[in-house]
Amino acid sequence: MKSFYLTDAGRVRSHNEDSVTILKNKNNEYLIMVADGMGGHRAGEVASSMAVTHFGKRFTSISSIGSKLDAVNWLNDNINEINQSILDYAEENPDSKGLGTTLVLALLTQEFLIFGNIGDSSGFVVKNKHLHKITHDHTLVSLLVQAGDLTEEEAKFHPKKNVLMRALGASDKVELDIFDVVEFKKEIEGIFLCSDGLTNMLTNEQIEKVLSDEELEIEEKVIKLIRKSNARGGQDNISIAYLMLESGENL
Repeated sequence: MKSFYLTDAGRVRSHNEDSVTILKNKNNEYLIMVADGMGGHRAGEVASSMAVTHFGKRFTSISSIGSKLDAVNWLNDNINEINQSILDYAEENPDSKGLGTTLVLALLTQEFLIFGNIGDSSGFVVKNKHLHKITHDHTLVSLLVQAGDLTEEEAKFHPKKNVLMRALGASDKVELDIFDVVEFKKEIEGIFLCSDGLTNMLTNEQIEKVLSDEELEIEEKVIKLIRKSNARGGQDNISIAYLMLESGENL
């Protein structure tokens, strides 16, 4: 497997509030994460870093994540610990009131692939050179689309499309949506996570075109996607984590 991750401030924001990483433990299991912080300078970046760092330390300290049920319990336990840590930080640092973060992650072992999500960062699998979105956004417009009050096309341009209904640090109790990727498990070509700084600038088709370019190395693909996002305005921080299977590999 090949993997690469990168984050960029974009062309509009003065600083980067995103955090991103790809980790592998002693049992060759992977944890991939993208967190998009909110709350302004010295707040959003703190929250996103706290989420990624907490999970990262817990993951690399264990030899194996265990069974799928063990993994789900592990994710839920840690997400509540992270949420409480962010709330405690906000309480101790009044200037950081309102800080929070989204989090999308993928946990890959020899036995299973699961995604977790809170907020509006996105998790995809790549299969047959196409992106298949696994996660669901926790936004106001997503709820309106599900209720039939908005079309997908109307949602793209809605003035409140970035209003989050769920995020780490937003309330005393949080729930991580967990997706068991069973139907896509065979013949997956890659796992692709990103913040909305990418998906707000580029369509899935534009992203797919770059990912399917066989002349580019994985690092070049990620860099090119960020450059294209910036060329289209770069209105937000842009973060990408990409794990790609090499020829002959299977999940």
